[in-house]
Amino acid sequence: MRQSALTLTLATTALVALGACGSGSDPLSSASSTSAAPSGSSSASGATSIIVGSADFSESTLLAEIYAGALQAKGINATTKLGIGSRDIYLKALEDGSIDLVPEYTGALALFYDNSFAETDPAKVYAGLTGLLPAELQALTASAAEDNDSINVTKETAATYQLVSVSDLAAKAGELTLGAPPEFKDRPQGIPGLAKTYNVTFKTFRPLKGAALVNALKNGQVDAANIFSTDPAIAANGFVTLTDDKRLFGSQNVVPLIVKAKATPEVVAALDAVSAKLTTESLSGMLQQTDVDKADPATVAKQFLADNGLG
Repeated sequence: MRQSALTLTLATTALVALGACGSGSDPLSSASSTSAAPSGSSSASGATSIIVGSADFSESTLLAEIYAGALQAKGINATTKLGIGSRDIYLKALEDGSIDLVPEYTGALALFYDNSFAETDPAKVYAGLTGLLPAELQALTASAAEDNDSINVTKETAATYQLVSVSDLAAKAGELTLGAPPEFKDRPQGIPGLAKTYNVTFKTFRPLKGAALVNALKNGQVDAANIFSTDPAIAANGFVTLTDDKRLFGSQNVVPLIVKAKATPEVVAALDAVSAKLTTESLSGMLQQTDVDKADPATVAKQFLADNGLG
């Protein structure tokens, strides 16, 4: 997830084509999973087949496996084409019929279609998104799960400076060092946004990302860090995520994006049921399994579906 996470917050980055992961073969050339609907299942499989695509980062792959498994459990012939690439690539795949469904993020997708999109309230972001989509595409019910920028501190730092929200940093940030990916320095929702929205200006900025950023926060080399909200490192290290009380980072709820012609009642019901069960915490927990413990995403997805009565 981390190497492609900028697509969640910057329309310009979303327009950069990324190479597909894996062996280098074209993920659109054939389905990467050809699992048929279970025998004895409903007639929906005869009427509807769904190709579920994903972007080329682990969270998107996991979500695609969850969607495909939920559809298969309802007798719908669902297959996957994983690791397609960046947003502009897989949206073209939706448009040309190479895939029918892909996991998306409400705010980032709205920003892709309108680079002046400024809504931050989750309901307003979703409503705005539905009005921006091409006529042939449909956003189904958004989940509570959100993968978004977040500012994190250690428990000790939170206690020392009495930090609960990002607003609380205004009086303290001048004494603190912020660690974040390099692009956070100039991004509208990065350091400039913190200053404009919260009047928060850190004493020092250290450009770091991935494991180096997590370790720097854990070891006290930085006092606060920009880490994405589903990153399992937050829970694993007991970091405190400060509430984005003025919603600088907007809303990035996970939402199934589907070709409207494929959105039959059976398909919609199966995917809505997934959205009803998916939370940021559950998604983070599953990413702990796939990204840290190196479990197979399809296996993790199958367990999530079974645990929530969707398998």
